[in-house]
Amino acid sequence: MVKEFGEHGYWALVLGGSSGLGFASAKKLAAHGMNICIVHRNSRTEMEEVSSHFAEIRALGVDLATFNLDVTSSDKRAGMLENLKEILSAQQKIRCLIHSIAKGSLKPMVAEDDATLGNDDFEITMQNMAFSLYDWTTAIFKAGLFAGDARVISFTSEGSRKAMKHYAAVSAAKAALEAISRSIALEFAPYGIRSNCIQAGVTDTRSLRMIPGSAELVEHSLKRNPFKRLTLPEDVANVVYLLCKDEAAWINGTVIPVDGGES
Repeated sequence: MVKEFGEHGYWALVLGGSSGLGFASAKKLAAHGMNICIVHRNSRTEMEEVSSHFAEIRALGVDLATFNLDVTSSDKRAGMLENLKEILSAQQKIRCLIHSIAKGSLKPMVAEDDATLGNDDFEITMQNMAFSLYDWTTAIFKAGLFAGDARVISFTSEGSRKAMKHYAAVSAAKAALEAISRSIALEFAPYGIRSNCIQAGVTDTRSLRMIPGSAELVEHSLKRNPFKRLTLPEDVANVVYLLCKDEAAWINGTVIPVDGGES
């Protein structure tokens, strides 16, 4: 396998890279020689599985830095970037920021017995799944850590424009995420930063299984997809890799469906 990123000393900073789309993307980029920094939030009971994922990346022969922290904390973010500066050599820069945070409320708007969606639920979901993209982009930019040709990639869903039960807060966050990504694409372009969203098809991840009625979503997707299968994390990771290549430098400000034609 060609490790084209290795010769440049590139790094990818992955927010939410311990599982799902984030981990698959980190592993794909590492296989092509990109060093990886993963910011994640996991409990002690989850760390055995998470550590095995990290071992898979290290086995690919790249450098790996990991930070277990709250991505919405400005103090933690500043401290982590200072630590990363000490890890990177003078020639090494961040080629790619991947936003794969899946922390949000899945409460219903109306329910007789269960708790319903509140304003604080919207705020927490928006902060984690949308506003944090801007926070991290600007923090990395101000720290001078982006490469001259850098890529900001975030994961959205069809729910950004389509109503789904229990998905109102996440739907609002995904719509905001896309808007923020477009604005990054416009305002950071003079500094060599490209920004795009990937709209993944229905993928069997832990985040999907947390959605009430996810089994019905899976069944519907299998019927609707031209290839009669779900999207795999590796399908999404392949497009992340393509967007990080030099040849993708003219792709900017878009939402790219990666779903085999499902949508």
